[in-house]
Amino acid sequence: MIKSISVNTTSGKQNCIFDPNQKYKINIDFSTIDLLKLNAFDIEITFSSPVSQFRNHDYTWNNCNEDRIANEYCPKIIKLQNGQLVQANINLGIWEVNKKNTNVLLWRFNPEFSKPIATYLEDNNEKHILQAVKRFVFPENPALLFPASEAFEFSKSKIPFTAVACFTDHCDFDTLENLILQREFFKENDVKTTKGFFLNHFSKRNDNASFENDKEELLKWDNDGHELFYHSLSQSIKDYQQSFVDFKNFVPPLENIKVWIDHGFQPYNFSLIKNNILSEDDYANILKEKHINTLWNYIDSGTSTQGVINQFNSSHFTLSSFLKGNKNLKFVKRLQLMIKNIIFHYYNDENLILKYKDTAGNFKKLVYQKKIKSLIPLTKNSFHLSLSILSVFLFWKKAKNKPYKLAKYSPVLFKHRIAEKEFYVFQTLEMLDFQKSLSKDNLNTLINEKGVFIAHTYFSVPLEYHKGKLFSTPDTIDQKVSENFRYLGTKIKNKEIWNPTLTELIEYWSGFEKIVLDIQSNGNLFLKTDTNLKMRQVT
Repeated sequence: MIKSISVNTTSGKQNCIFDPNQKYKINIDFSTIDLLKLNAFDIEITFSSPVSQFRNHDYTWNNCNEDRIANEYCPKIIKLQNGQLVQANINLGIWEVNKKNTNVLLWRFNPEFSKPIATYLEDNNEKHILQAVKRFVFPENPALLFPASEAFEFSKSKIPFTAVACFTDHCDFDTLENLILQREFFKENDVKTTKGFFLNHFSKRNDNASFENDKEELLKWDNDGHELFYHSLSQSIKDYQQSFVDFKNFVPPLENIKVWIDHGFQPYNFSLIKNNILSEDDYANILKEKHINTLWNYIDSGTSTQGVINQFNSSHFTLSSFLKGNKNLKFVKRLQLMIKNIIFHYYNDENLILKYKDTAGNFKKLVYQKKIKSLIPLTKNSFHLSLSILSVFLFWKKAKNKPYKLAKYSPVLFKHRIAEKEFYVFQTLEMLDFQKSLSKDNLNTLINEKGVFIAHTYFSVPLEYHKGKLFSTPDTIDQKVSENFRYLGTKIKNKEIWNPTLTELIEYWSGFEKIVLDIQSNGNLFLKTDTNLKMRQVT
């Protein structure tokens, strides 16, 4: 049934010895490989019979006419052409089958872009994508199980095999007045959020909310079941030295605050760790001392619009899906958004992003400030951008359905080591237009696909160019958005969608790390370890 097994690392390919006579279980031998020295590796398994069916993220069987990927929170179950079920004994790593070679299953651990982290180097404008730092310690060595008739799958949702909707809200525009309105609105609709706050009142806006000034109101959010998180420590940036004094010395106002989401370019941000005056060891120790164990990777899988809602479905994060979602906009606006999406999500190349920003800046200087010297850099950058954009349109048939590289592996939640400390890191879905993003059609899609999103939102944003925002006036909730949240609340009450806070989601999903399956001599699977995950049998 298995022709070969090899382990592929940066230093080369090494064949594994296995017993081909084993009927129900094939153990993978790592005795000659020091996993603790690796940050990534692949197990390449070649079957004598091709893979015909792949258990999908929505718990359905799919053929292999397309490339198939299962991350750490999806079933790791396939069916060979001869009808044999194959399941992983642990759920760690990623399973991948390429449509051009369906005899090969790749079991991948930390491949490029599967656990990405945005890091700003040298200055605030130069962003690099780094891969998470891993230490491979398995509950049991990876093995393949060949059940006689039934496999097991585990639910991503605490409400068995339903959709998951999680909101993380950035507090950049919060005031006491709109905080009260937001909280009352969410209470009416039975929606919970993971709510950002500034600990200190240090802001260019006097009415900007903070725990320092608005503790009573923020504690009401906590009492209502929302989760509070640090959005850095203040809205504005203090001088460099004082910023680090604040970071080292701040006292958690509540013991249950576990999440930190970077705000802007605060010098102590996780995304600026390479520029940090603190060592990584000191930085990690400070976070742990403050009870913080979860960080944002400063990356969005894409921007939610009509038809783009499920972070576990990489086909949502393509140029074609984005174009369809904005088909009702005027041509110029549609083209503008498409070009931005090509640069920021399809390519996600820092050189192109900087050229895009420089082009926009020089265009404004030339048109509005009449600075003629901006013409030369504008022309130069526009030329390079045009070539990249034109390439996409010339090869549109191939490019339109290619998943964005930072969404391909659905990197919603993963672990990363800073020095010797381990943290959870999560990736978000940018959600600005709540009319489109949370439309009935989108929520029904999420439900039907048993999908997941962790939204990156600005519920209190007042900016006019933000379409579909929560507030239509400073003290009025938009009617269409209100209808969408009412529908969402109904689906939550009916247990068709689980609406956890971020920490509730992580605590449940941590069960995937503990899964160990084994098999009896009669070919029946059994769960070897305790887990809080909901599970069921698959045939």
